[in-house]
Amino acid sequence: MIADPFAQLRLLDLQAMDTALAQLAHKRRTLPELAVIASCTARIAALRDDATIAQVELDDIAREQSRLEADVDMVAARAKRDADRMLAGGMPSKELEGLQHEIDSLARRQSTLEDEVLEVMERREAAEATLALVTGQIAGIEAERATAAAARDAAFAAIDADAAVRKPERAALAAHLPADLVALYEKVRESSGGSGAAALHQRRCEGCRLELAGSELSTVRSAAPETVLRCENCRRILVRTADSGL
Repeated sequence: MIADPFAQLRLLDLQAMDTALAQLAHKRRTLPELAVIASCTARIAALRDDATIAQVELDDIAREQSRLEADVDMVAARAKRDADRMLAGGMPSKELEGLQHEIDSLARRQSTLEDEVLEVMERREAAEATLALVTGQIAGIEAERATAAAARDAAFAAIDADAAVRKPERAALAAHLPADLVALYEKVRESSGGSGAAALHQRRCEGCRLELAGSELSTVRSAAPETVLRCENCRRILVRTADSGL
């Protein structure tokens, strides 16, 4: 391929622009805030599972407490009815004795139930503390994630604004270069990890960092300025400059 030497030199400017855009894209993909957000999201998901378990346990304890308190009320009401009957009098002694025995049994049952209520209340207090702790941890991590998200959005805006300036400049430069030269450059760039052209500096290809020698160096020295050269090692377009050392 033949191309004006100046156009070949401008390929290096195009490559510099593409490298800058690629760096911006890489920076956008690898912002540290993205890792923080992902970590926070995973931690929040795990803690929400813990919160669900704690809430289920708390609900179970609350139902158990309600049941026991209802049993206490029922026993107390039964004992009061029996006591009222005894106070009313007019009952045979044997029936009074049986009634007193029932009142004593109800008192023991009520005492047992009240002890169980106290034990359940302690469990409920512990479960509430666990749920509050997990809920607080979630809130803290959500705040951390929100801060990271705000920083990410600000970084995205800066990166996108920079890219928005560079892309039209890149397009304008490419439009002023020979179409076939740009097409070759794009093809090489696609197959070479984003680098389609490299300067020849002191007999070294700046793409693969290997020094030209032997027949390759002779070929480059004897080539006409208009000839588009390719590095034999990395196959990038090899652009000769005043510092090529030929």
